[in-house]
Amino acid sequence: MADTGNTSLAEAQQGRPPFYRDATVVKWLVQVVALILVVSAMVFLALEAKANLDARSVPIDYDFLSINPGINLSDTIDDDPNTGGRALWAGMVNTIRMAAAGIVLATIIGVLVGLARLSKNWLLNKLGAVFVETIRNVPLLVQIFFIFAIFATTLDDVTFDVGPINGWVHLSNKGLSVPRVHPDDGFYQWMIFVMIGLVVAWFVRRWRNRLHDTSGENTRPTLWAVGAVAAFGAIGWVAHPIFAWLGSPLDAVADGIGAIPKIVLQALLCVLAIGAALWWIRRFLDSRRTPAGLTRLTDDDYFRMIFAGTGALVVCVVVFIVWPGLSSWMLNSGRDLFEMLADKFGDERSGRPIDAKRPDIVQPGNFPNYGPEGLNLSTGFAAVYFGVVFYTAAFIAEIVRGGILAVPKGQTEAAAAVGLRRSTALRRVILPQAFRIIMPPLGNQYLNLTKNTSLAIAVGYSDLVQIGQTIYNQTGRTLPVFSIWMLFYLACSLTISVVVNFFNVRLKIVER
Repeated sequence: MADTGNTSLAEAQQGRPPFYRDATVVKWLVQVVALILVVSAMVFLALEAKANLDARSVPIDYDFLSINPGINLSDTIDDDPNTGGRALWAGMVNTIRMAAAGIVLATIIGVLVGLARLSKNWLLNKLGAVFVETIRNVPLLVQIFFIFAIFATTLDDVTFDVGPINGWVHLSNKGLSVPRVHPDDGFYQWMIFVMIGLVVAWFVRRWRNRLHDTSGENTRPTLWAVGAVAAFGAIGWVAHPIFAWLGSPLDAVADGIGAIPKIVLQALLCVLAIGAALWWIRRFLDSRRTPAGLTRLTDDDYFRMIFAGTGALVVCVVVFIVWPGLSSWMLNSGRDLFEMLADKFGDERSGRPIDAKRPDIVQPGNFPNYGPEGLNLSTGFAAVYFGVVFYTAAFIAEIVRGGILAVPKGQTEAAAAVGLRRSTALRRVILPQAFRIIMPPLGNQYLNLTKNTSLAIAVGYSDLVQIGQTIYNQTGRTLPVFSIWMLFYLACSLTISVVVNFFNVRLKIVER
């Protein structure tokens, strides 16, 4: 019997194919070779590009971010930035401000126009159709130029008695000036009360939902949650000065961050990357376990674990060798952040959380102009803002109309059969189902609106693209500025996609 077993084992070993014909070995070998070829090609192309750029004296460094560009900006948080990085940051703030405000207004207008196109009122229906068919078939840049021309040529100059509502709303060829609501000295202290209210509101909402599940009554959890936040906000409006003492601890934190050696943060980032990779591998192996033990892992499973470990090693190489200045930047940014917060809480700030100021008109030279008290919207901002809003709203209107028409007609008939009014049926029955269809294409329109704000360069509004163009014209850093543009718009697009996908998942029908 022993001889038979040995013979069978020997035959099995002799029957195995050589390693270069083994399917598993060949598959791994092909993947490794392909990875080496791809990485080698990327390194080769990068080195060739660098050599060609150096030969043509094309700078590709980012030193301009810390050098004073010597430019003045308008309509920004910093009219006279002391570094190129600060100037680009001001442009980013302008772009984000326009995109965020534009998304809100375009959504409101788009929903209203979409509903108007479905209205049985002949006039509303036709007005909605004219709006959509006109706006979406005219190029956006043409609309921006048209709105800019209206502001610049048809409106009067700024005078001390300019209207239409003197002291409240000023409209002229310099743009629009309206009352400005802004955070005041006690805003950050008051926000602590608001955040506490949000935490309490979360527990209150859960409590009201449980009460609804047990009693079946309409417990209005959302209304109760909003009431909790409002209550804490009202209390904080009066009691917010009690948090002024946070300035000293925040200063201590800023000093502590500034005292951390760079090597310590580099080691910490490396340890965190390795720990995250080990944690992911452990969870992955746990997901493959059964009551009988660990299931047989496939080649793809091994590849995922190797990829996780390699990613951690790449992070270590980046923070120690490739980009050692990353740790210094993180430490300096963290210190600056806590110093800013300490300044907001310190100096015995106890003013009102939010203040409002009416627009004013001043005359520093020969001609009057809008003063700093009001919210001043230049003609360039107004042209780009209303252009992208109306253009995007036309597409949103068609998305809303299509989403509502996609809801089965039986839902509308069922709502009418139980006696719901048309407005109630639309709010309670039709729109909740239509939004499941509307959300994905709606997200695409938000992305388009954000990217279309780059057309502000056509009318001289100081957004990221316009400021970046000014900087690379002065410094010659075209490629670095373009890379910053790409990363910024990529970050905005990914953020919008994450938010839209979050609501898209929440709107999905839960199946058993």
